[in-house]
Amino acid sequence: MIRRPDATDLARIAVFAAVIAVLGLPGGIPVFGGVPITAQTLGVMLAGAVLGPWFGALSVTVLLALVAVGLPLLAGGRGGFGVFVGPTAGYLLGWVLGAAVVGLIVHAGGRRPVIWRTALAMLAGGVVAIYALGIPVQSLVTRLPLAETALTSLVFIPGDLLKAAVATLVVTTLVRAYPRGFRRDWRAGADARTPARAVA
Repeated sequence: MIRRPDATDLARIAVFAAVIAVLGLPGGIPVFGGVPITAQTLGVMLAGAVLGPWFGALSVTVLLALVAVGLPLLAGGRGGFGVFVGPTAGYLLGWVLGAAVVGLIVHAGGRRPVIWRTALAMLAGGVVAIYALGIPVQSLVTRLPLAETALTSLVFIPGDLLKAAVATLVVTTLVRAYPRGFRRDWRAGADARTPARAVA
């Protein structure tokens, strides 16, 4: 069951939308032989993991709505509706799906996040889900064959794997140091009778 957001939830959604925006301020950071990556996908992963699937996806949607009305909140100071009809449009929409997938896997079964499930979530949601939408749309817009588009996207995989590893470390540290930050009542691993708080 999805619970309705209260004032605290709305504030957290806004904070993570801001975090994703702030992570775009440095623009593209050259790594792994000069391939530029942005840190905003890291914020998407963290939003899904901390806020849960629906609130995490909502925080990304809030950011994209602000971008659509013209605020330059994407890496490199990009903004405006034009970004949603360009080659990267699918990746932006993939952020929404990615945050939801991360949240669903991290909090699967209403249980406390563990490192292996968190890492899996970051890979499935933060990489696979985003590319699953991004590559086909990029292929369509650029009119390049799908296989060629996918091949050119491989140069960004090492950077995305690095972000997934960082997100996993941040989340597992947060679970130990400040579990209240997740606003969830987790089930005990072996006690299926203990109800979990409604998913966010």
